[in-house]
Amino acid sequence: MVTNITNLSRSGLYDWMLQRLTAIILGVYSIFLVGYILLNPDMEYSQWKGLFDHLAMKIFTLLSILSVVAHAWIGMWTITTDYLNERAFGSKSVLIRFPIQLFCFIALFCYIVWGAHILWGL
Repeated sequence: MVTNITNLSRSGLYDWMLQRLTAIILGVYSIFLVGYILLNPDMEYSQWKGLFDHLAMKIFTLLSILSVVAHAWIGMWTITTDYLNERAFGSKSVLIRFPIQLFCFIALFCYIVWGAHILWGL
């Protein structure tokens, strides 16, 4: 079992379940947006803005942003721990893996802040 400070939950089953849950949330969000666009073919900016002015849509969008970040983090952590391991890189694997994970963490954090700023105007 891989234990690492950068692991989201320390449990592979929990990470697997969380990744599946986030995939469902993203699927429902995508289907909703595609359906909304298809049902409103002559949509203008004011109608699109009106959709995102509703509190429920803001919450749904924020939940989707957080789902993208959680989904990406679990996937990134799995890939880096599986392929940037000691067997492939020896004792220096942490020196390779940690900067990549740090870069991904900073990028994902920026996505959350940027998304919240766009969504809520913070």
